[in-house]
Amino acid sequence: MKATTRYMIAAALVAVALLSMLASWEPAAPAPGPAPGPSEFSLRGKFQGPSASSDAGALAGLCDELAEMVAYDGSKPAGEQRIRTGASIEDLRVAARDARMRGDSIGARQPRAREAIQQFLDQAAGTDGGPLTPEKRADWVAAFRAVGKAAADAAQ
Repeated sequence: MKATTRYMIAAALVAVALLSMLASWEPAAPAPGPAPGPSEFSLRGKFQGPSASSDAGALAGLCDELAEMVAYDGSKPAGEQRIRTGASIEDLRVAARDARMRGDSIGARQPRAREAIQQFLDQAAGTDGGPLTPEKRADWVAAFRAVGKAAADAAQ
């Protein structure tokens, strides 16, 4: 057999092998998307009764303000920050609620919303009352913003 014939046969075999591989090739499964983040939290249907919309709106404003307070405090030099622990975030939340709502409890009227928010905050920001790291502070800010957005969406 001539050399050119052998090269042509070898080239044909390589082509058949490549075609066979391409025919059986399946594209890789897409990589899983990011885990749902705080921005995907929803409170739709959790507020009920005649005060549902106003309760959701009030909560949206309160949570937006909490997020801004925690973020602002974090922008100060470390020695000047007042919110230094997870426990101080809870104290701030209670004080802000009391001041804004004048003792009125949205959670008492809206237990489904209260439970959903508690579960979300526990999952998104945790329950540690200890020192507040910059990362943990960012988690709280994002979580409060997500609850504020979800409450504003629910108010509509």
